[in-house]
Amino acid sequence: MGILEILGVAGSLSLLAGWRLYLTILATGVAMHFGWLPLPEHLKALQILANPWVLGVATLGTLAEFFADKVAWVDSAWDMIHSFIRPLGGALLALALVDSSDPTWQVVAFLLGGGGALLSHGAKATTRAVVNISPEPFSNAAVSTGEDVATGGLLALAIAYPPLAIVIAILLLIAAIIVIIALRRLLRNIKTTLKRALGDEDTLPVDG
Repeated sequence: MGILEILGVAGSLSLLAGWRLYLTILATGVAMHFGWLPLPEHLKALQILANPWVLGVATLGTLAEFFADKVAWVDSAWDMIHSFIRPLGGALLALALVDSSDPTWQVVAFLLGGGGALLSHGAKATTRAVVNISPEPFSNAAVSTGEDVATGGLLALAIAYPPLAIVIAILLLIAAIIVIIALRRLLRNIKTTLKRALGDEDTLPVDG
């Protein structure tokens, strides 16, 4: 893989780790185990993801995340716990894809990988906080399933077609920024509406 392909794969994996960290590690490890994701010589250390123990832990994490993510409010607690774990995982995935002989690129990859994972995690967690307002139990499961499918599909594309990975990373980054901005405005509007409603109630005359 060339430098652009490596950066694209690193960016895609980091951003997707903010959605589904364990699935991202599992898919990357399986791809390396079967040779679907060929690595340059200086990146052979990343082959640790194909270790059976790592794959086993990633599988358990993927299953736990799959079920936790389908239950309203449980997923919010899961997201809160992973507010540190996902960015760190995304940073380490990006770091592992960069030439270890160049400390400058290692620092840049670690910061950008962690920042990308934190951004996508923030978009996911905020979206779930809004979805959880709904009293019915189906919207959360529907959104979660959509995230599962999207993460799996984008991972497959990034791994199978590394030249597309840079495009995927850019689109994911733009989407995360748009979602965060839109949700912040929505939450601000909801807060303003609630304040006005409470203010109107306070001004109602009291019969006596």
